[in-house]
Amino acid sequence: MRIGVLASTAGVSVPAIRYYESIGLMAPPARQGGQRIYGGDDLKALNLIRHCRELDFSIDETRELLASVQKRLPCSETKTFAEKHLGLVRRKIAELRALEATVASLVSGCETTCCNGAAPDCVILRPEPNAA
Repeated sequence: MRIGVLASTAGVSVPAIRYYESIGLMAPPARQGGQRIYGGDDLKALNLIRHCRELDFSIDETRELLASVQKRLPCSETKTFAEKHLGLVRRKIAELRALEATVASLVSGCETTCCNGAAPDCVILRPEPNAA
């Protein structure tokens, strides 16, 4: 199949496929008449790449997971890898919850102290005393 067909089948853009090839996530395909020709294995790899990216694995982590599939490593290694990633996801969620609380507090403070005033006086725009 040609690159456009692969892209639409996998639900990614043509530039994304070219990018994945340029960084070595996907092997360069065979060419026929100057055009890239992809097969079922390319579609499987691309689907895995897309899935890993949807799970917010980094490019390097995605590369490791692709290698684990190609090497047929035990599922337990993938689980360990995912558990580490889960810890990072949970830390991000905690950071986002703290950010949410801060922004909500600022919005509330604006409503009670400076709403309808001038922007320079708004509590939302006042940096914390120790903020850099």
